[in-house]
Formats: sequence, C-alpha cells, structure tokens
Amino acid sequence: MKIFVTGGAGYKGSYLVNELLSLGNRVTVCDTFWFGDFLGEHKNLKKIKIDINHLTENHLKNHDAVIHLASIANDPSSLLNSKLSWETIVLGTYRLCSLTAKLGIKKFIYASSGSVYGFKRDKKVTEQSSLEPISDYNKCKMSAERIIMSFQNDFAYTIIRPATVCGLSPRMRLDVSVNMFVYQAFKNKQITVFGGKQIRPNIHIQDISSAYLFFLEKEIPGIFNAGFENLSIDNIANRAKKSFPNTKIIHTKSNDPRSYRLNSDKLLNIGFKNKKKVKDAIDEISEFFISKKFISKSYMSTVKHMKKLKL
Repeated sequence: MKIFVTGGAGYKGSYLVNELLSLGNRVTVCDTFWFGDFLGEHKNLKKIKIDINHLTENHLKNHDAVIHLASIANDPSSLLNSKLSWETIVLGTYRLCSLTAKLGIKKFIYASSGSVYGFKRDKKVTEQSSLEPISDYNKCKMSAERIIMSFQNDFAYTIIRPATVCGLSPRMRLDVSVNMFVYQAFKNKQITVFGGKQIRPNIHIQDISSAYLFFLEKEIPGIFNAGFENLSIDNIANRAKKSFPNTKIIHTKSNDPRSYRLNSDKLLNIGFKNKKKVKDAIDEISEFFISKKFISKSYMSTVKHMKKLKL
C-alpha cells in the first residue's frame, strides 16, 4: 500500500512511519520538519518538506490512503499563535480533504484529540458525548472533524480521538505528562505538578500506532476514542517517582480546568486490543534516560534502543 502521512516526522508520526515501512508499505511523509528529521532513510520512504497548506495534486496522486497527523501540537503551542493553529489544523485539513476527494483516494484516517470533549465529570465519555472544546487547539480539532465529515460521500474516513500519548519515539516529546514527569524525576529529582486532581486519559505510543494500522487494514469508518487508562495527574507523578525514589513532588496551583475520561469500548468491541500501559511507558523511558542514549541526536541510536525494548 502507498500511504501519505502528514506530520510524519513528529512524535507519533516518526514511530508510525517506521511501523508502516516495516510492514512493507511505501510511505510519503509531508512535514515542515521544524523539530528535525528522525526518520532516517529507507528505499520506500519519500520525504516532502512542505506546509500542509501548500500541498498540490502532484504530491498526493497515486496514493491509496491518507493518515493525517499534522497539527499545531497542543494547547500551549496553539496559544502562541492562534491564527497559525486555525490555518494549519482547519484550513490545512480542508485542503487535504479536497485533494483527497479530487484524486479519488478512498481511505482517510485523522488524528483528532480526546480533548474535544472539554471538561467532563462523566465516568464514561463516549463518542456520543457532547463536544465542548475549551481551548483554540480543541476547537480547531473539532472543526477539522466537521470538515472531514462533510466529505463523507467522497471517501471513507476514520476519526480517532486519542488520549494523551506516552512512551518512547525516535522524535521524543517531553511536554506530555508521563514523558515530562519521568524526565523531571531523572534530571531534577523533582516533579512539578500543576493542580494534580485533573483526570487525563492515556495511551501508549505503540497502541495508538497500532490503532492507525488497524484502520488501514479494516473497512470500518466512523469516530473512535482511543485511550485506556484514566489517571489523575497526581497518580501519574507518583508512578513516575517510583522509577527514581529520591524524587520530590512539588504541587503548585493551576488554572487549567481540563479533566476528562475517555471510554474506548467502541474501539475494543470491533476487535482492537491494546497491549501497553502507562507503567510500560514509564519503565521504557526511565531505562532510556538512565542509559544516557537520549544524549545522542542519532536517529539510529534511538531506534536500536527501541528495538532492544521490543517496541
């Protein structure tokens, strides 16, 4: 299969692209490469350094599927430049959908966000729950979903609403809770928690990657939550501390109201099986930091270490 991946050089993308290549697919990555290129070289990999809004028919023609990961990655980043977020996430998605429809590409998988539900006290936040986005990032993700759904007569779409992703990747992120707390514990022997009572759903990077692969193989359109452990920020911090027992946890006040729980029964009921937990991510990242391999900027050093861990 020939697959077009936007945002393929990012945290999730660099992990997913390696999975796609290992399965024998041909992959085209569209990315600005703002944070570097950790993809390495492969005979079946083509890289296009371009903004999603500058895509043309020539970039997408002859592909079998689109996996759309490109985004301004989170709430703080979106706050830095709201206009850029709307242009990238919303207008970029419209352009990508238009080209996909025009070229007759029949499969479109979108990485939305579980945060589109906003603040929820419900114990089970399902795909039928109301969308009440709080931040620009959340609103952009919801708007992109609506755009994709408007193309339902042109291609089969799957919208995945992931929980917060954690775990090792060739292009690591240290601004997501699990990864950040483990790094703080390792580097500073101190974890700073803003608030702590907020509930956040989590998913291991291997499982979210497997979800994208699952829908590439299946003809199951629709919207699916993807998150398997709903944990408080305090809980995550305490788990990270266990890897570095002398670590102190410092609490500060927070004005961040985001708190929600994802229910992923719909995804599990169609045959998807998650294999990893937050504990696995913490153990893998801790071992990686302790090994000091994170110092190297070499793509291969990271990948070799991940293979050692069987990720």
